[in-house]
Amino acid sequence: MYGFIVGTHISFALGSVVLGSFVLAMTKGTRRHKLMGRIWVGMMTLVAVGSFGLRDLNDGQLSWIHALSAFTLLSMLVAIVMIRQGNRRAHFMAMIGCFIGAVIAGALTLAPNRLIGGFLFGT
Repeated sequence: MYGFIVGTHISFALGSVVLGSFVLAMTKGTRRHKLMGRIWVGMMTLVAVGSFGLRDLNDGQLSWIHALSAFTLLSMLVAIVMIRQGNRRAHFMAMIGCFIGAVIAGALTLAPNRLIGGFLFGT
């Protein structure tokens, strides 16, 4: 069962990177951008919240990498508030920060001594 959870987490994370790249490249403010952005936020929320259940390396405790998950959740919340207030620049900056933070967190999990790196590379 744990392998299913990790596999699902990896799938959503990789899908989020791909979809997020498209959303960032799209013309902003269109219905397509808004729809894809909402889907991306949903996927990233699942990835970030789900990461808190992946704690095998620290004897069940959260690790420093979970701070990036918290940053991602906070950045998405700020971005949503900013766009609802009409502040497109702040929305854009929060989403860029969220995307970069998520990519960094994902890259760090690929280290061989990390759970997902070990899962992917069999170490």
